[in-house]
Amino acid sequence: MLNLGLSVLPLARIQFAETTIFHFFFVPMSIGLALIVAIMETFYAVTKKPIYKTMTRFWSKIFLLSFAVGVVTGLIQEFQFGMNWSDYSRFMGDIFGAPLAIEALLAFFLESTFIGVWMFTWDKLKPGWHALMIWLVFFGSAISALWILAANSFMQHPVGYRIDPKTGHALMTSFAAILTNKQLWYEFPHVIFGALVTGGFIVAGASAWMIFRKKWPEFFRKSMRIGLTVGLIAVCGSFLTGDQQMLYLSHQQPMKFAAAEGEFQNVKSPAAWTAVEIAHTNEHKADFKIEIPYVMDILTYHKLSGSVTGMNETNAKLHKKWNKKFGKDMNYYPPVNTLFYSFRIMAFGAVVLAFLAICGLWFSRKKKNTIGKQWWLTLLLTVATFGPFIINTCGWLVTERGRDPWVVYGLLPIAKAVSPSTTAASVLFTIIIYFFLFATLGVFMFMYARKALYKGPEGVGDHESYDTEDPFSKEAFEK
Repeated sequence: MLNLGLSVLPLARIQFAETTIFHFFFVPMSIGLALIVAIMETFYAVTKKPIYKTMTRFWSKIFLLSFAVGVVTGLIQEFQFGMNWSDYSRFMGDIFGAPLAIEALLAFFLESTFIGVWMFTWDKLKPGWHALMIWLVFFGSAISALWILAANSFMQHPVGYRIDPKTGHALMTSFAAILTNKQLWYEFPHVIFGALVTGGFIVAGASAWMIFRKKWPEFFRKSMRIGLTVGLIAVCGSFLTGDQQMLYLSHQQPMKFAAAEGEFQNVKSPAAWTAVEIAHTNEHKADFKIEIPYVMDILTYHKLSGSVTGMNETNAKLHKKWNKKFGKDMNYYPPVNTLFYSFRIMAFGAVVLAFLAICGLWFSRKKKNTIGKQWWLTLLLTVATFGPFIINTCGWLVTERGRDPWVVYGLLPIAKAVSPSTTAASVLFTIIIYFFLFATLGVFMFMYARKALYKGPEGVGDHESYDTEDPFSKEAFEK
């Protein structure tokens, strides 16, 4: 056997991060694009304007591809539970069984069935009924996310269970408790809004690039406005739901909350918010901080008073609570710098996207449209296409790494969840294989999306010409 001098646990975690992050590129993308396509087709069903039908068929190409890639990457992610995390699967099997089975048999069946009906009935159903099919696809995708997040929320906040004294495994005692888990109903809307941000800015960014290239300006102006409108509303929704989720975490997972704020010591009112920090997790202190007075109180309690329990005191409480069961050697400190900066990148990135959406909507107004002349804005919106992927990844880093050292909070440490018979060489081999597989899928999707984008509406069978001699003339945009 090849001895690489590597441990299985960190390699298994790297592989899980690799597959999860790549899979989560496409899940929000497909959910968000499904809504965008549904809105476009609804406009066509109501107004009967051919441009909206062309928009629907054009953007559905990228949506369908993201849906297909999301299914493939999701299957790979599920394989990991048996390959690298068999002890986790045994511990959680009774809890995970019901929501994941419902997700596959109900939600995924709903969206996959109606996506097939929608694809092959363009000339067989009336516009209104055909639009209903894509709305059912969107709702099916959202419900699918709900069941997945129900399982994930149990890992964050276990409810409705008991521990079997013979096997030590978690057994479900209340399915209703799992569905009414507070963690789920803080997490689910935040994830859905993040998906809508992704779909909105993919459409807006791709449209901005084509406007910059002066190709089919009216077609892409309308597409961009729909994408920016959805994106801006979703960013606002993300702020509201994210704020409520952090308030909940300050009580339910105080260590995660303190790490995201970079606070090792207790903070008393008036509590300042740390904008920049250099932390040393091993020494449990921060060497450098830039703070903004009173902001922590406002974010945590929505008033100018309050206090925050630091990581050092929280760690002492957790040791007192769990030393007897898990031993004194447990390290309850999560990776502070990762959480601290992931949280700030996520929040700052959302502010930037909101600002760009407002600018894009302002300059692309029909009566005073000048978006084609704002080359700086179209380029920034093009770059912003990648923003939601970064923000979503940072959000999941906060959610999952903030739970360290637990895979199931308070019940199962990560170190006890890995498969006992797995070797480091086999995990490393699959990491490499998955990397090349994901890279191939990513390149394929990018090239296909680029090809479809550059064909424009002319790549759709039932299109009208949106070119003019002067693509940015007043007449072009008032056509």
